[in-house]
Amino acid sequence: MFQQLSDEGPILKEGKDVYIKVNAIDNKKHVFTSPEVLDAVIRKLKELGASKIYVMENSTQGNFTRVVFDITGYAKICKEHGAKPLYLDEEPTQDFIFKGKPGVETDPADGYFLKKFRLPRTIVRIINDRDNVTYVDLPKLKTHSMGIITMGIKNQWGFVQQADRRSDHNYNLHSKLVDVYELIKPDFTIIDGLEGTIHDHYPPTALEDQLVKQFNILIGGRDTVAVDAIGARVFGLTMDEVPHLKIAHERGLGIADLDQITVQGGSLESYQEVFPTDLLEKFPDDILIVKGKDLCCREGCQNNPLSVMQVLAEDLHGKGGFFMVMGKGFDANLVDQLKQQGYARGLVAGMCAMNEVGQKLRDAFGKRNVFYSRYCNSLAETSTALFGLMKVNPLDYFPKEYPKYKILKHFLLAKLHGSKTLIPSIV
Repeated sequence: MFQQLSDEGPILKEGKDVYIKVNAIDNKKHVFTSPEVLDAVIRKLKELGASKIYVMENSTQGNFTRVVFDITGYAKICKEHGAKPLYLDEEPTQDFIFKGKPGVETDPADGYFLKKFRLPRTIVRIINDRDNVTYVDLPKLKTHSMGIITMGIKNQWGFVQQADRRSDHNYNLHSKLVDVYELIKPDFTIIDGLEGTIHDHYPPTALEDQLVKQFNILIGGRDTVAVDAIGARVFGLTMDEVPHLKIAHERGLGIADLDQITVQGGSLESYQEVFPTDLLEKFPDDILIVKGKDLCCREGCQNNPLSVMQVLAEDLHGKGGFFMVMGKGFDANLVDQLKQQGYARGLVAGMCAMNEVGQKLRDAFGKRNVFYSRYCNSLAETSTALFGLMKVNPLDYFPKEYPKYKILKHFLLAKLHGSKTLIPSIV
């Protein structure tokens, strides 16, 4: 295990309460923190004298945390160790402000579309009682087709309410990731590198032999920025290739310059390969992808729908025969081009495309045939559209062996407890 050297005091603080943030965006194979790593971390914390241990997450749009904890085995691990699972999508929230940039009203070219966002009660408590509670960040070693990597800093994006993650999931994403990190920094971060994903954080299981690599390492330290920099280096990347690492370094929030980081427990020289971080170029031939010529953000309306489409096509045999329009800057005769190629159904992804050609496409093909996915990354709406267009039953997305009644049970429990999760509509 690479471990950042430090002369600071013990990890466990006087209050003895410990909060662990896992990466449990979904129940899909290869996308969540390994249960065995979570189990080992809890055991170690109990050895160190932790009195209360909490395991927390707010899963990605399109899912709800209770069912993810059950399917992944996290709920069982918590029960075995007397730890308490915290479903952050169900908690009351408090408003905060993204401070890294001005709003779009002040800076139309580069400002944030959304300045205000909400954090759940547990995270507010940690922020307010930072000197008394211990917070451990437990991400998984993954590249990310939108964020380049998703490790310690990106793992905290799960603190932001789902509805507040949709805006600025574009060229502003990296700045916002650092805004959240500036509010709450872990006491210790451990990247689960038993395996790592390349090309994306959400690999189709059918392509796992190409997209999942065995690394068999853990990377740990007190400075999350430094830990992430080492994780990035394992993929052959430097901070200049990971914008949120560079932003955090330049804001003085941690060290991302590899020359300034001392590591022990292994040699970085053995990691010479540069792994790809963008989506594998494997998409159905009968799905027409139309990208705007002026702007098409990798961080949102491009790779969000392409990633979902790839998973539905590869793992659930989703059908094609439709178009996907994203970005801005389209030919004036787009409708005629689509008709000439035989397309009459599709998805318009993102605000830019909606504003430019959304109504034109609905006028031409009908509202029922043209789906909208609003904002920069409205994953629930994207999933709704693609489930319908690709003729995939949303319930088939869950493991076949997992009882359907349990999905309904956890969904009802989540809603009864106030969950604000955004899930697909069944179309």
